[in-house]
Order: sequence, then structure tokens, then C-alpha cells
Amino acid sequence: MPVFAPPIADHLFTLYELLDFESHAQLPGFEHCTRDVIAAVLEQSARFSSEVLYPLHRTADEEGVHFDNGTVTTPKGFRQAYAQLVEGGWPALTASPEHGGQGMPHMVNFLFEEMLNGANLSFGLFPGLTRGAYVALAQHGSAEQKALYAPKLASGEWAGSMCLTEAHCGTDLGLLKTQAMPKGDGSYALTGTKIFISAGEHDLTENIIYLVLARLPDAPKGTKGISLFVVPKFLVDAAGALGARNAVSCGSVEHKMGIHGCPTCVMNFDGATGWLMGEANQGLKAMFAMMNTERIAVGIHGLAIAEASYQNAVAYARERLQGRAPSGARDAAKPADPIIVHPDVRRMLMTQRALTEGCRMLALWTAQALDVSERHGDAEVRAKADAMVQLMTPVVKAFLTDCGVEVANLGVQVLGGHGFIRANGQEQYLRDVRITPIYEGTNGVQAMDLLGRKVLHLDLFHHFAVPVQGFVERHEGDEALAEFVEPLAASFDLLEDSTRMIRERAGLHPEETGAAAVDYMRLFALTAVAYLFARAAEVSLPKSNDAFHRAKLATARFYMQRVLPDSAALHAKILAGAGPVMAMDEAMF
Repeated sequence: MPVFAPPIADHLFTLYELLDFESHAQLPGFEHCTRDVIAAVLEQSARFSSEVLYPLHRTADEEGVHFDNGTVTTPKGFRQAYAQLVEGGWPALTASPEHGGQGMPHMVNFLFEEMLNGANLSFGLFPGLTRGAYVALAQHGSAEQKALYAPKLASGEWAGSMCLTEAHCGTDLGLLKTQAMPKGDGSYALTGTKIFISAGEHDLTENIIYLVLARLPDAPKGTKGISLFVVPKFLVDAAGALGARNAVSCGSVEHKMGIHGCPTCVMNFDGATGWLMGEANQGLKAMFAMMNTERIAVGIHGLAIAEASYQNAVAYARERLQGRAPSGARDAAKPADPIIVHPDVRRMLMTQRALTEGCRMLALWTAQALDVSERHGDAEVRAKADAMVQLMTPVVKAFLTDCGVEVANLGVQVLGGHGFIRANGQEQYLRDVRITPIYEGTNGVQAMDLLGRKVLHLDLFHHFAVPVQGFVERHEGDEALAEFVEPLAASFDLLEDSTRMIRERAGLHPEETGAAAVDYMRLFALTAVAYLFARAAEVSLPKSNDAFHRAKLATARFYMQRVLPDSAALHAKILAGAGPVMAMDEAMF
């Protein structure tokens, strides 16, 4: 029977033992974040996720959403669960107190989102999109827009959705055609069709606030001519009361591989009334505030599904009897041993575990920098932390979602034939998580953002290199940590060499960056996780008399010895350059 229990012990370890959350809570505005408060938040998050959302996980997948003449009805139980979510104040966790929020750290919210989406990814998309809309509006909206919309989005009373993609343009937003015509009263009439709009229409809230990319009549071509507009499903008066239905409607919903409980909509804007958010022709700048929030959130989706798949693989491996352990029968009274005794099953489970714990550390390390970038009293410290967030955002999105797919695929494999059938739940994890490397910018785009923009153009690599090199240098000659530090140092050397080599080649051959980007991103991520596992080992070695820390050390050793060696292969691929990728004539494909 499928199981789900949020790993609170590992959450607390990563927060307090690895990343020193006690000191982190000294940042301005976090005075209320005592250990007792954080433990209570995590425990209540776990209870809501496991008791309210997880029971709807499979039923929502089987029922899906219902579409009837523009109206979308969510699966049974979603409306009641959403009402409990709002009543509990969960959407407001990180929102500003001036908008009715709780002002919690991003580090805590990431763990809440992991639990929420691990229990029910389809459901988790709704509040996740609303949070992204809130972030964009809070950063770039006018004072009037913030006063009107921010409190309702922060509370979850209203939902948010972003409308970027059109049928003829996905990643290349410069091709979008949706028009925004001035109406003479400060508002605009938006006309166009958007596709692949997650939670574009639903029955969970009385209003939905769309953030829509469109072009003004005199806009320049390409991305320099895109503006961002706030378009409510129902028009709102100055007091926040709902008025007439706006001219925006759902034309259809997509039939998809997974996340069946969340509608993916075609949205039609037929002269819909909207208001410019931020400056004209600067829409991407404002939209990326939401996009970057969503990219990290999507990375958390990958982590969430990885954790859920791992838990179910372990539960099955403990119970499924098949064959005998290579060293002899574990229990002669039983007809066979549980498959968890077999080395190949252990290999799969340990890979799942190492990737999942590594992804959690990477996400929270990035969240820590995000908090510092917003809260620290020193402007220079904030700027450095912001650079780190810029650098790590594509890594978190791409690596965590790649790992989500890898771990879920292993989960199916551990169960064998039973993983391929619906009753055991593993096949749904694989179907649901498969979208995550695609939406909010494909992982190929994330890799190009990391290498082409953040490393080569903005030269942000040193923000990662400095702490890693410092850790390696501090522990040089430390025999107890050598088994962790030496593989880290070797992987970092390969990453540095790859960075240097690509930088030299890219100026001469423009294809080099694109050909290397995905392998470079993976090498970067593996090295970053190795750094965090080495730090986790440093913390755990003095405490290895207890089971939790012994397990952490065993996982760290597995990662260093069975996962990190992939760095050498990735370096070799990067060394091969663009030649093997670009050599074949297009007509030969």
C-alpha cells in the first residue's frame, strides 16, 4: 500500500546542523523563528500534507479535472482541502506582514512546499502559482495594485496564474503576438490566446489574477517590446469587491501524461481589461521575478516526488520476498528473503536516497542565500547573496527535476512489474514528475542560463568557488574527512577545468556553449552536492554513535563513491567539444 511520511528528521538536520538555522534566524524580521516555532510549523505541515492531501493523490489522478463550456471543476476533495489550506494560513507563510503574511524564511517555506507537493503535486501547483504571482506583484506592482491584490494573493483567498506561452512561441517569447490596446482610462484591452496555462481556470477561489505578457501598439520587436499586465478574472473595484466577469475565458484543457488534478488551459483574452504592471516594454524584467520563484519551486517539485518515490520503494523492498541473500538466508522460516537484501536493489535505493538528500541540501542552501539577499543589513552581503541565488536558481531547477525523474524511474524499477501498474503508485510519480524538466523553462534552457549567462557573461562562478575552495583548504590533511574532501576536490578541479576550457572555446566557436551546457550543469550540480555532503559528514562524524548520523555518513560515502565519479565522464564529454554534436548534416537526420 502506498505510503507518505515527510522526513522531518532530515529537514531539521539540514536546517540546524548543516546550515546553522539558529544563526540564520538572527536576520531582521526572523526574530519569531525560534526552534520551537519552526518545529511546530514543520510538524503541522507534515500533518496537513499526509492526512489531508495525500489521500487525494491517487483519486485526483484517476478523476482528473472536468471541463464544461469554459468551466473547470477540480477533483473531489480539492475545494475542501484548499479551504483548509487557506484557513491554516499556509499560503501566507513567506508573504510580507504588511500584506497579512507571516514573514517566514524561504528555507522553511521550501520544506513546506516539499511536503505539499510530495503528498499531491497536482494540488500543490495551485498555491505555488499564486505565491509566484504575489512575489511578482509585491516587487513590481504599483502601490494601488499592491493594495488591491497583494493581501488577497498572500492569503490564498484569490489565486494567481501566469500567461506567457502562445502556440507559436514557447521559450522564444520575443515572438508573442498578444496585443494590449490603450483604452484611454489607464487600462488596456488585451487580445490573444495563451496555451499551457497551469491553473488558468478552476473552482478553488472566487477570483484568479492573471499576469499576462503582451505587446503595446508601438512596441519594439522581440523581447524588448514585451509588457506585463494584471488581468483579473473578475473585475475589482477600489474596495476590493468583485464586479463583472472580465473578457477572459478557458477555451479547453489539455489531456496530459500526468498532474491530472491540475488543469492546463488554453486561455482566450478577447479584449480583456488589464493594467500595466511596471514599466512599458519591461515586462520580462517583472515576469522573471515570478519565473525565478517558480523555477525554484519546480525544483522543489522534483525533490518532493523523489522523496515520495524513495519512501515507497523502501517500503516495498522491505516486504517483497524474492530469492535469498547472497550471504545466505536471512530468515529460514520464510520462503524467501525481502528484496532489500539484494545488492542491486540496494544500489537503486541508495541512489534514490543520496540524490534525494543531496537535492534537499542544495535547495535549502540556495534558500538560505535568498533569505540573506532580502534581509541582511549590509548591502554588500545582500548583493553577494543575490549573485549566489542568480547562479544557483537554474541549477536547482534543472538538477532537482532531473533527479526527480531519475529517482521516480528507479522507484518503478525497484517494484518491477508491480511498479508498472497503478495500484502501487510508483507509475503516477513518474508520470507526474516528467513535466518538471520541461515547464518554467526546459532544463536545456536552464543549462544555457547557467553556463552562457551566469558563468560566461556575468562571471558569477567565483560565488560558488570561494566557499568550496575554502572548505577544501581548511580540511587539507584531515584524515577523518579525507574520504569526503578528496573526491570533492577532484570534482571541483574538473569543473574549474571545464569552465576554463569552455570560456576559451566559446569566443571562437559559438556552438561550444550549447553543446556543453547540459553536461556542465550536471557537473556543477554534482560538485555542489558533493560539497554539501562533505559538510554533512563533517557534522555527522562526531555524532556517529546514533543511527541517524551513521546513516547520513553511509549516504555521503555512497554519493562520493558511486554517484560523484560521473564527474569524470561529464568532463570527458565537455572536452569532446561541439564537433561530435554538430558534425552530421541536417539532411542526414
